[in-house]
Amino acid sequence: MSTQNTDTSSISPPGKTRRVPPEFSILTILVAVAAVFEILGWIFQGQSFLGNPQRLTIMILQVSVIGIIAVGVTQVIITGGIDLSSGSVVAMTAMIAMSFAQVSTYARAVYPGLTDLPVLVPIAVGLGVGLLAGLINGTLIAKTGIPPFIATLGMMVTARGVAKWYTKGQPISFPSESFAKIGSGVWPVVIFLVVALIFHIALRYTRYGKFTYAIGANPQAARVSGINVGAHLIKVYAIAGTLAGLAGIVTAARAQTAQAGMGMMYELDAIAATVIGGTSLAGGQGRITGTVIGTVILGVMTSGFTFLRIDAYYQEIVKGIIIVAAVVLDVYRQKKRTKTT
Repeated sequence: MSTQNTDTSSISPPGKTRRVPPEFSILTILVAVAAVFEILGWIFQGQSFLGNPQRLTIMILQVSVIGIIAVGVTQVIITGGIDLSSGSVVAMTAMIAMSFAQVSTYARAVYPGLTDLPVLVPIAVGLGVGLLAGLINGTLIAKTGIPPFIATLGMMVTARGVAKWYTKGQPISFPSESFAKIGSGVWPVVIFLVVALIFHIALRYTRYGKFTYAIGANPQAARVSGINVGAHLIKVYAIAGTLAGLAGIVTAARAQTAQAGMGMMYELDAIAATVIGGTSLAGGQGRITGTVIGTVILGVMTSGFTFLRIDAYYQEIVKGIIIVAAVVLDVYRQKKRTKTT
């Protein structure tokens, strides 16, 4: 198996190949970014950025949905793929799940005969729709050889179209109280952390994780070693789609409404959080813990820009520069690793 992209620290227990965990450098970046906004806050706003608990709480809640998506995107990128459909799948699942979560007192329910359903029904429907989208992505990539960029780009357009078609562009509201609770309080954060923990364990300590890293490092070598690459890719994209569906459920529950425009650019935010967290776009490298930290970094940046009253246009420009810088740094690391092997 090629050693060019192999992240042995992602397969072996930490500490055997490195003394300092790779997350340490990402944590350093997080502290530095937070410190910069703290200083700028006192200079330009005359107040503390980190000293406002409400601001920090809102920030964490806002990035939780991106984090859920990013956990799935991380696994896709580790295999050497990409998923551009996440944001559109969020909108599609939000619309469909919400239509099964409406109360009977609402006269314009999408399905008047299917109101006041148990909360597990809209959850199962939303997860099922996300799973289906992921299965389609994975099957197209594994069975036809279509590049992941093209396959998921097609799903991105299709899912957004389904979201608009489903109710002819009209929003869906009036969910049951039990459904709305999914997005209330700290539940989005809890869901994000539980999802991150589950897949951190799966990637680090199970055969699923070893196969995922092996495929990203060298798919041909993985195939020769007996791994069913196609079947595993379908599994990885199915998980990513399901997590996008979960993010759609949380988004709809938190807003207590679903609109076709939901999730716009979420896929890029998730990719940004993943790349900032140290996952290599070349495949074979990445950790969920890094993605969690990357998600928080992205949240601190967004909250900090808002705190400093910087226009959203500039925020997007800076975010794009950061993504490019992270990729350039990754390419540099890959070249340096190649020279030392």
